Amino acid sequence: MSQPNDPSASPSPSGLPAALGAYIIWGFLPLYLLLVTAVPPFEFVGWRIIWTLPLCLLIVAFRSQFAELRRALSNKRTMLALFASAILIAINWFVYIWAIMQNQVYAASLGYYLNPLLNVLLGTLLLGERLSRWQWLAVAIAASGVALLAAGALTTLWISLTLGLSFGLYGIVRKQIDVGSLPGLTIESMILLVPAIGIVAWYAASPAGPSFGNDLFLSLAIIFSGVVTAVPLLLFAIAARRMDYSTLGFIQYLAPTIVFFLGLTVFGAQLRPVQLGSFVLIWTAVAIFVADLWLRSRRAKAAAAA
Repeated sequence: MSQPNDPSASPSPSGLPAALGAYIIWGFLPLYLLLVTAVPPFEFVGWRIIWTLPLCLLIVAFRSQFAELRRALSNKRTMLALFASAILIAINWFVYIWAIMQNQVYAASLGYYLNPLLNVLLGTLLLGERLSRWQWLAVAIAASGVALLAAGALTTLWISLTLGLSFGLYGIVRKQIDVGSLPGLTIESMILLVPAIGIVAWYAASPAGPSFGNDLFLSLAIIFSGVVTAVPLLLFAIAARRMDYSTLGFIQYLAPTIVFFLGLTVFGAQLRPVQLGSFVLIWTAVAIFVADLWLRSRRAKAAAAA
């Protein structure tokens, strides 16, 4: 077997294309949601779960991951954790979809700018991880941005905090269990399937009737929700295995940046001064946070090479 420093060894495949693919899809997701604005957000989350599960099972079969799926299903601790993570990701999906459909694009974007910083804070509070001085400074500046938003845009603050916290706590829960991204998402979709069917059945029984099945284009757009859910998560799983965390952490800001500029251009959402001020503070915190990760990664590599 070739050693890592053997010139004849074939280079490991890069995770950069997969990472860019995942975050570009997530960034342009609001454009897809424009196609399904006729669907009530709560009903759409139900359909999203229903159509995500069969696609996940197909990809699990393609990647021969049924053994990992069975192991997770037979582990009571893993199933309890996935039950909690399923609830958190369902909340995240609903709030995000509702925010985009209500033209609260900046609030949604801000939530995902906050997410990595909230992850650091949650890791400190819940996992006993330690922050560097620069990371504490980034968290403090981000908190100032949230405080500014709370003072001048209280009505949308809950969107940003719910998105950031729900995805942050989702990551904390998933970090505690030994299950891959795709098998985990498959089981989460299984857990949510019954309530999802209940939701779409409730809408089907309402006077307006179901959104699915009446219009061919809208029905196809609803089915496509399974693709835009499963594919970027699979790409993210590939990237996470092949890239340094610090590099992946930097690339993840691509998605909320795309959403921010979509708000300025496609959605024509008004950017209030208090929101701009909050974004400037968050961007400053992100720059400090990423710079600290990058510098610490370089020092670690230099020490390992010495």
